[in-house]
Amino acid sequence: MENTQDILLERFLRYVKTWTESNTENADKGIQPSSPMQTDFAKELEKELKSIGITDIFVSEHAYVCARLPATKGYENFPSVGFLAHMDTVDEVTGKNVNPQIFKNYDGSVLNIGNGIVLDPEKDKHLAESVGQTIITTDGTTLLGADDKAGIAAIMTALENIIKNDIPHGQIEVIFSPDEETGHGMDKVPTEWIQSKQCYTLDGGHIGELEAECFTAYKSEVTFTGVSTHTGTARPNMVNSITMLSAFVNFLPQTESPETTDGYQGFYAPMQISGGIEQSQLIIFNRDFTMEKMQRRLDNIDIFAKAIEAKFPGGKVDVKHTKQYVNMKEKLDQNPLVVEKLTEAVKNLGITPIFSPIRGGTDGSRLTEMGIPTPNVFTGGHNFHSRSEWASLEQMDAASKTVIELVKLWSKA
Repeated sequence: MENTQDILLERFLRYVKTWTESNTENADKGIQPSSPMQTDFAKELEKELKSIGITDIFVSEHAYVCARLPATKGYENFPSVGFLAHMDTVDEVTGKNVNPQIFKNYDGSVLNIGNGIVLDPEKDKHLAESVGQTIITTDGTTLLGADDKAGIAAIMTALENIIKNDIPHGQIEVIFSPDEETGHGMDKVPTEWIQSKQCYTLDGGHIGELEAECFTAYKSEVTFTGVSTHTGTARPNMVNSITMLSAFVNFLPQTESPETTDGYQGFYAPMQISGGIEQSQLIIFNRDFTMEKMQRRLDNIDIFAKAIEAKFPGGKVDVKHTKQYVNMKEKLDQNPLVVEKLTEAVKNLGITPIFSPIRGGTDGSRLTEMGIPTPNVFTGGHNFHSRSEWASLEQMDAASKTVIELVKLWSKA
């Protein structure tokens, strides 16, 4: 098979320079795609899929790019397999005007990439393990967008390789989705189109990292209603909703926050505040690995709300809990072949599989919940959602080869 790293790099750089930032506020209102740039990118991906030889493609009204490569003649009875990646980048850090930098044959030194951002291999073990590789970074002013354009590039390049090299295969399906970063990536996916009974997301990190379990996730919207009066004559009638909110946040255990937990530890994450004296709102992301532990968190938030009402007479606290996604482990355990094939594919490439829980979620988490088991595959991207985000070309290439190997394995008797 030809060396496709140059093609992969060109493709990845082109993708990350395309602004596709999603808008969580719009997505929460049911607007999808949440930003028009995602539709524009979807149309570009549609053109590219056609250019590499795929004809069965459509872009839905909600900007899902759906493509199907028919089975090779004689391979029609093998299972169809699907691959997913998302088009949007997170709106917490800008993804506009990305200016990627390339460090070929990385020598293990500290990288001062700009804007005061430093990548230090002594503090980043994955960077230290990537000596000799081609490292792509930002210029320190934006995120990179490897999450998840590395996944899109890997899938697109794998498809091109399969077609160019006449690799025999069963049916292959691909979905490039909008709004994954908002938690709404699978809200309007055209499930009736999907024929594959097993899929894989390419939305992971370091080479070899595979994920078959993830957080269970709930969002809590906590609304504080106070009593507004003139500040000069506030005593004793004013009840300041901002003060209520602040006291509520202090109830959240600091030892159970994102910055103090790892591994299988869950957390409460205050994400956003808004409002004024009369009314304010707090958004909390609750994360844990079992529903039992999650229920404890939700119950605690309800208890904290009652405690705030007791502490601030005349004030009112309303809580709304919304499920975002659930741990995919149980359903993947019921379909072990999907993960077994993934493990075999990685080993066939000489890569050591490393299973760890996703401290987050993917479109695959949601798709698994819908009944299509979908574990997650590495892409070579690192430090997602930050200005220090970086990617390894060689690891991205390994992800692309993993897609091809999975196609081969699902096309064997």
